[in-house]
Amino acid sequence: MFEIFNATTLSRLFDGLSLTLFITFASMAVSLVCGLALGFVAWAGSPFVRAVLRICLEFVRVMPLIVWLFVMYFGFSRWFGLNLSNVSATIIVFSIWGSFEMMDLVRGALFSIPLHQTQAALALSLSRIQIFVFVVAPQALRRLTPAVMNLFTRLLKSTPFAFLIGVVELLKVGQQIIELHRYDVYAPILVYGLIFWLYFLLCYPVSLYSKRLERKWKI
Repeated sequence: MFEIFNATTLSRLFDGLSLTLFITFASMAVSLVCGLALGFVAWAGSPFVRAVLRICLEFVRVMPLIVWLFVMYFGFSRWFGLNLSNVSATIIVFSIWGSFEMMDLVRGALFSIPLHQTQAALALSLSRIQIFVFVVAPQALRRLTPAVMNLFTRLLKSTPFAFLIGVVELLKVGQQIIELHRYDVYAPILVYGLIFWLYFLLCYPVSLYSKRLERKWKI
């Protein structure tokens, strides 16, 4: 039964894992940049701007990722004549979802800084920019870092949804291998078991380290 994991199979699993990580890191990079900007606007913007961003956040959260993937790949690409690959559509959807989740994390971290610290800094004649750079931002960054690491694991664990639009990521490769060895009764448990441990080895250290940071910084 262990003949399933030959050189070809392992190579295909590695390719699937590489694509999974590529989608995750690309989406996370966009989410960090856009989420930080949106989070700052949600913190410093007017009540109207905050309300609009809140509505957008809830709209993104309410809609399942699978629906977003179908709409982006089968809907928007045809409606607007876009030649989107399934990988590009996946990265766009995950980036939009991750950006608004990141926005909410940034907004919460900035609002969590006690108001009296800002008032004390104003009493010391610091400007608004100095207060943000030297008082608010460093503390918010500490509170934000563990949450960002958890967002990364959430993105990583959401990548299997992409196989529904034909992306040959890790889970899809596993299904193909199982179909190839459909007469081997041990194939599903072996292949899915290996995929389980791959996700575990990728996600657990990140989650463990984020909890360690929370305890260290007493967030």
